[in-house]
Amino acid sequence: MISENNGIFRLKTNNTEYIFRTAKYGHLEHVYYGDQLFCEDIDALTVKHTAQAGSTISYDREDPLYSLDTMCFEWSGIGKGDYRFSPCEIKMPDEGFVTDFVYKDFCIKPGSIPMVNMPCAKGSDEDSASLSIRLKDKACDVYLTLVYTVYEATNILTRRVILENRDLKPLTIRRLLSMQLDMPNTGFNLTTFDGDWAKEAFRHDRRLQYGMFINESRTGSSSNKHNPGFLLYEDGATEEHGRVYGFNLIYSGNHFGFAELNSHDLVRVGHGISPHCFEWTLNTGEKFETPEAVMTFSSRGFSSLSENFHSFVNNHIIPKDWQGKERPILYNSWEPCFFKYNQRKLLKLAGMSKKLGMELFVLDDGWFEGRNDDKAGLGDYTVNKHKFPHGLKSFAKKIKKLGLDFGLWFEPEMMNENSNLYRAHPDYAVRLQGRESTLGRNQLVLDLCNPDVREYIVENVTKILDETGASYVKWDMNRHISEFGSLHISSAGRFFHSYILGLYDVLRRIFEPRPHILLESCSSGGNRFDLGMLCFSPQIWTSDNTDPMVRLNIQGGLSYLYPQSTMGAHVSDSPHQQTLRDTPLSTRYNVACFGCLGYEMDLRFLSHAERQEVKEQIAFFKEHRKTFQYGTFQRLNSYKDNKTIWLSCNDDEALIGFFQTMAGVSEGPDELRIPRLESDAFYRVSTKAQKLYIKRFGGLVKHILPLTLNPDGFILKMANRFYTLTDCIETYDCSGKALASGVMLSNQFMGSYYNDKTRLLGDFGSNLYILQKI
Repeated sequence: MISENNGIFRLKTNNTEYIFRTAKYGHLEHVYYGDQLFCEDIDALTVKHTAQAGSTISYDREDPLYSLDTMCFEWSGIGKGDYRFSPCEIKMPDEGFVTDFVYKDFCIKPGSIPMVNMPCAKGSDEDSASLSIRLKDKACDVYLTLVYTVYEATNILTRRVILENRDLKPLTIRRLLSMQLDMPNTGFNLTTFDGDWAKEAFRHDRRLQYGMFINESRTGSSSNKHNPGFLLYEDGATEEHGRVYGFNLIYSGNHFGFAELNSHDLVRVGHGISPHCFEWTLNTGEKFETPEAVMTFSSRGFSSLSENFHSFVNNHIIPKDWQGKERPILYNSWEPCFFKYNQRKLLKLAGMSKKLGMELFVLDDGWFEGRNDDKAGLGDYTVNKHKFPHGLKSFAKKIKKLGLDFGLWFEPEMMNENSNLYRAHPDYAVRLQGRESTLGRNQLVLDLCNPDVREYIVENVTKILDETGASYVKWDMNRHISEFGSLHISSAGRFFHSYILGLYDVLRRIFEPRPHILLESCSSGGNRFDLGMLCFSPQIWTSDNTDPMVRLNIQGGLSYLYPQSTMGAHVSDSPHQQTLRDTPLSTRYNVACFGCLGYEMDLRFLSHAERQEVKEQIAFFKEHRKTFQYGTFQRLNSYKDNKTIWLSCNDDEALIGFFQTMAGVSEGPDELRIPRLESDAFYRVSTKAQKLYIKRFGGLVKHILPLTLNPDGFILKMANRFYTLTDCIETYDCSGKALASGVMLSNQFMGSYYNDKTRLLGDFGSNLYILQKI
């Protein structure tokens, strides 16, 4: 709900309230953002300015107390006494950089306001409302419109700005962010999600101190280095308690988020397009619209904040045809095959995957002419006749005949120099005249600023999709942008944003007419995991790293901002190609099932026991898929550093993942605490059965056998292929109050004893627990 009364604006969701007002001289003064209030005395909430601070500039000569540097605003410019970082830097029509935007008028309307060239959140007249406030610069005929949209049920507020030049002279934007939020410092800490290839989105925390912290990408995409989402939280906040603010951006290009603490203990937060090499001229009558920023708040800790974000993504970001729809269990050919395959090998793997219960076969890289390694072929779409003598259409038909859906990998934004496309159109590459192009993964970036390039991609991708009847696409992008420039834009300062607009144009033209196709975005893993891509792509390949111990950090980090239904997560062979770590098959599955489950392993070399385990895993996942992918996700607190505990629940059940990184020696008891249950209701908690392989015990088996056998010998190796033990299974019936206090689990192996009531986790071990109301 949005209301205005005497210049006071209130934006309410189910649990939060956002208040600002028109200040004395027409600036928009921020008043409050937090839990819903019943307070009508707005003056009680505002930051006071009853005394003049030293070294401040008075905005008005007759009013020494009105200093912009000591006030909280919705938007602040440059050159009028506010020395904090401004969300805008504009060379105005008068050739100066001073901006002073003041209130002009406003409009409230039901629903969300769509954007023309960029993706944005979608709301109906029943679940959202929008406020547009128009500001005008005092000296130039330039207007700034602040657009707010409230999504009541998800406790989300989105913001963006539209700059319009009505002056007779042009202006040049050097920086224009999507939002600004000022508020008093109440002991804030900053959380960002950072990393690189194979280690995306690790959580990092630091206390907010005087100065400014920047969370930025300059790679041409939202990047694996710094995800656009970040959090501010007060001291003492936990998963279940404390005040937390969250911020994200519906954009896939270079982003810029900042949190600044000034000398008057005021915090300023901003978010938007990175100003890195950005320059955009607006002539008379032209407008520029920023991407949509996303904000939320919770006074009940990180888990409730994540619940806000998750509900918002599932209901207002994901394409409508895929909202709430269970994702298929897929088999991907990449790790088991790389480029080395033929049709016979693939059909054998597809047949095995079908027998195990998988639903979708994905043909990854290597299917087009010349693509036998990563040095050639990108940019071409002619099918490799050696691998597919009768073409992809025939191969896809064979896959479907097995009872599987067919999916296909593309990397449409790239080309190799050794390709027919490059030989015919070297001008299609992003490059600068007079400079040698640098390569990433032996490839160049295609110039999506060029309409001919976009047409080439759309024509070729859609032709293959329609011919094969593919129901899934993995869209890859395997390098950062280095040299940047295009003959199809007026200046290099427009390149990065124009590239992203070109990408959105291509995605819109391919997939909006084909809403049945499940698009999984990928960029060397999670190099472009953002809300902009999720507007087209219901799920994203989270990371090329399939090691479950690293995935605990990657998926765990992303879970603060994005729901499980968006995270591609695969079970792969072990030792893992990215870390050489050897992990149990059960743990690989237990982590991957908190997402969009897939398998990426050579099924031909699984033992009989392993195949049986995979089959049981898939059957269990199908039974509980809705809960895993759409349940309310929580990161449960553990008082042990070597434990990670996840929970996903709906009205009928909860699924708990209990993960151990490194085993302790003769470790003390483990506790399972499950919050948010009905205190007086009774529940049953039971362990999902999983297999223990004999090889995990090594030489210890001699203590339970009547004779000594070589642990690496033929007999035990054969036994390991067909025979397994069942890990400890526990069942407890107790009240919600008892579960919130903590259930003590059975002992782990302590080095000297084993029975069926001892949990045998060891390094990298895990268990799944099912909770159901009795």
